[in-house]
Amino acid sequence: MFTGIVEETGVVKSVLETAGGIRLAVAARVCGKGLKVGDSLAVNGCCLTATAIRRTTRQAVVQFDLLRETWQRTNLQFASQGSFVNLERALTPASRLGGHFVTGHIDGMGKIRRWEKSGADYVLDIEPPKELVPLLVPKGAIAADGISLTIAEVRKSWFRIWIIPHTLAVTNLKQRRNGDRVNLEGDLIGKYVARMVGPYRR
Repeated sequence: MFTGIVEETGVVKSVLETAGGIRLAVAARVCGKGLKVGDSLAVNGCCLTATAIRRTTRQAVVQFDLLRETWQRTNLQFASQGSFVNLERALTPASRLGGHFVTGHIDGMGKIRRWEKSGADYVLDIEPPKELVPLLVPKGAIAADGISLTIAEVRKSWFRIWIIPHTLAVTNLKQRRNGDRVNLEGDLIGKYVARMVGPYRR
């Protein structure tokens, strides 16, 4: 479980295809501290398991083995050497819950339709997958690339988020452009409510 409060932007060191899937290596300074093999780390909001860790005096290079399904359902498929990825360690019982409950299970990818500076802040419009639209509510929460964000406006086929300069500075949003894909995870509570009142209710 995570909060969607990004701790740092890691740097992709390598992306390699293996017989079983994809091997991703990410350099981390903050999140590498105390991290052990078998621990969970949210990478662009996707919960991954550390399978190997190589440490230097300045950072740790953490290796992850991704299933093909994870690769195909997330924007990690677009990552290459030098790409920034948002990193967050899993919650502990003493952690402050600064964002909202984020599971690290990606619901789908959204497409950025507008991403630009507006006054002192930035406006981010995203086209989500159709199945995610019922979970979007104004002032509700959503995780985009693992960032806990508040939805400002919901339209028929897109929603708007306002980004403050601090969020831009500490996340990989600084590398994003119109047309890019972002990992989206809908609000967990909203999913349960939709399940109870939707067509699958029994």
